[in-house]
Amino acid sequence: MPNLRELENAMPVAPLKIVVLQSATKLGKSVNNYLVDFRKQFNTAVKADPAFHGYVSPSYIVNAECPRFGSGEAKGKFNESIRGKDLFILVDVCDNSITYNLNGYTNHMSPDDHYQDLKRIIAAANGKARRINVIMPYLYEGRQHKKNTRESLDCAYALEELASMGVDNLITFDAHDPRVQNATPLQGFDNFSPYYQFLKALLNSEDDLIIDKDHTVVISPDEGALDRAVYFANVLGVNAGMFYKRRDYSKMVDGKNPIVAHEFLGENIDGKDVIIIDDIISSGESMLDTAKQLKKMNAKRIFILATFGQFNKGMDIFDEAYEKCIFDRIITTNLIYTRPEVKEKPYYIEADVSKFIAQIIDFMNHDVSVANVMTSTEKIHEVLEKYNNRVKYDLM
Repeated sequence: MPNLRELENAMPVAPLKIVVLQSATKLGKSVNNYLVDFRKQFNTAVKADPAFHGYVSPSYIVNAECPRFGSGEAKGKFNESIRGKDLFILVDVCDNSITYNLNGYTNHMSPDDHYQDLKRIIAAANGKARRINVIMPYLYEGRQHKKNTRESLDCAYALEELASMGVDNLITFDAHDPRVQNATPLQGFDNFSPYYQFLKALLNSEDDLIIDKDHTVVISPDEGALDRAVYFANVLGVNAGMFYKRRDYSKMVDGKNPIVAHEFLGENIDGKDVIIIDDIISSGESMLDTAKQLKKMNAKRIFILATFGQFNKGMDIFDEAYEKCIFDRIITTNLIYTRPEVKEKPYYIEADVSKFIAQIIDFMNHDVSVANVMTSTEKIHEVLEKYNNRVKYDLM
């Protein structure tokens, strides 16, 4: 646990409680287990203080649910008191594995359904909680973050709605465009990126990587992910490049203009390992097209990193690309639901972010700067140096 002394010198805002919605059950349990372990390490001298009543607990998950009527309507319900609590609500709007019955039909819950359940739980709190914080790893309607002619601006409206309902802070990861927070300038909005978790997963999966500017390059698959790729490249001490998506703006396919070609901007990558980093793998077609272009440029190995792996059109195209050696690994996080068949793929690796979330919750509960939980560049450099030295020694 980083900077434990910071927590020991700070009072909690209020007793901590976590609402884990059905969509985030597995992630929520892991986060809760880390929090329980963290607080067992807390300074025993103040545990008897009344201000710290309930501070150390076998579980911080509150008993809450969203039962449905036969008509498909639902309600939010707390089965225990949350008066005066610092409430953190964890929701995964991307979990389409959850179903409910409606007039004899089985419906899969959509992002809209999960968002409605979130609002039901907030409404059920009914002003009794000391503070309401929402942890929404995938920002609801995050891809509809800007408005063109005759379009809705769903993400901004959702943020305004949550703020009007009394949400004090919203925590998300790799928002498609974090500038959407300007819609609610008085609401807390924290946007995190799991760079350290990506790096750990990558290094644990490969024994012979040499991450320096002579052997590795970080690539952005489009202009929208350039900032993310440049930051990651700078932290790793390697060079960056990007692909520019040339689109056909005369027509729309699946709600977007189709890509005509990918144009590469960057240095020679001949014989280098390539890390492609982005926020979302949706269908994966664009990402695989980028990988194919890199292979034509004689890239050595290709590692695809994305915070959210949705794989909306199945895994067949990835299986085919893997068999053709188009890429070597795909790494996504456990921030959203990942189908079991994805996890069984030999090329797939999951980066665990639950400890990171637990640290964020713990520091926010104490009103201590969350900068304390951010992985420093020095720490990443230390990990890389140890790894690179080990690899070089093994190859001698």
